[in-house]
Amino acid sequence: MHLLIPAAGVGRRMGSDRNKLLLRLKNEPLLAWTLQAAEASQQMTWIGIICQSVDEPDIKTILQDLALTTPIQLIQGGSTRQESVYNGLQALPTDADQVLIHDGARCLATPTLFDRCAEALQSCLGFVAAVPVKDTIKVVDDTATVQNTPDRSTLWAAQTPQGFQVEQLKAAHAQGIASGWTVTDDAALFERCGLPVKIVLGEETNFKVTTPEDLKIAEMVLSDRLDES
Repeated sequence: MHLLIPAAGVGRRMGSDRNKLLLRLKNEPLLAWTLQAAEASQQMTWIGIICQSVDEPDIKTILQDLALTTPIQLIQGGSTRQESVYNGLQALPTDADQVLIHDGARCLATPTLFDRCAEALQSCLGFVAAVPVKDTIKVVDDTATVQNTPDRSTLWAAQTPQGFQVEQLKAAHAQGIASGWTVTDDAALFERCGLPVKIVLGEETNFKVTTPEDLKIAEMVLSDRLDES
């Protein structure tokens, strides 16, 4: 299975002056935890890290320290996540028929989740890892007035990995460029093209580390895991 890791952000909400994936969590960069989980999966045969040129020296140092056995390629990132994934798709090896896309900031994903996602892609065109929403959700207008309350039983919180057949995802990205669509994940492009997107059960701890508070929670999760191992 081929894996693309968008890692070209700047971490504004983290309040950091550098890519948040280079921040340390339990004495290792966030990106290192993501890579180690992918490496421990039984399915990954190639990993592409989509990053900005300014971060390449630091990422190369991380890779040198980890000494992973999975082939890894650094790919030039774009100005948006959508553009970065497009660049990643163009850099896939020619024999890539299927691809998983996983945000580097979801550094608590487990090898089991990667394996489950890779297996799911054998029987569908596209999927998104997700978990059922537990909170009641309110839809509000621009005056902060509640408009409606959707049925919670139909709501799922999207995560990554998201997985797709490469040919269809490349076509969806091309259609997105031609139509001027702006989306926050690849599943949304599939949806706009009328392609089916399945749900694969994610993990409650597979949250995106975005703020300093998230970093503290991730530290606790990892401490618990290390104590159990």
